[in-house]
Amino acid sequence: MIRVVLAPFLVTLLLLVPGPAWAAELQVSQVSLEPCPAEDVGAQPELRRPSGASCYALRGTVLNPGRKPVVDTDVFALIVDSSGEPVLQNRTRVGSIGDVPPGSSGFALRLSVPAGTPGPLSFRSVKARGFSAPVRTRAGIDDELLPLEQALADQ
Repeated sequence: MIRVVLAPFLVTLLLLVPGPAWAAELQVSQVSLEPCPAEDVGAQPELRRPSGASCYALRGTVLNPGRKPVVDTDVFALIVDSSGEPVLQNRTRVGSIGDVPPGSSGFALRLSVPAGTPGPLSFRSVKARGFSAPVRTRAGIDDELLPLEQALADQ
């Protein structure tokens, strides 16, 4: 008798528990790296001295070939200076672009590069990886976008 009562409860419980979030590799193309526009608050013009940081925007297109959105997507890249040395020490994750709907989508990420880094900067091994289900706390509807994100959303 107990088995009969517990079995439907366990089946219902298992149906309510979300499954694992599988990682998805996305194609990245049309990548560019340029200084942030002067009017962007991240450009930090008052910090253009050796102790500050310079703002760069990594832009590109990401392709989600699937039929469902890929969520919590991170972009990875190796950013190097003119001598081929990594600019962002000990990390290749350059930022998160959130959810990627099916098809092609543009993205832009702001990067803070130590001032005095010898340019021009270049990049290689740009990849995007997301998940089939959320793995991070979701932003609220009333959360503000940064100017770089707003400019991209307005396109």
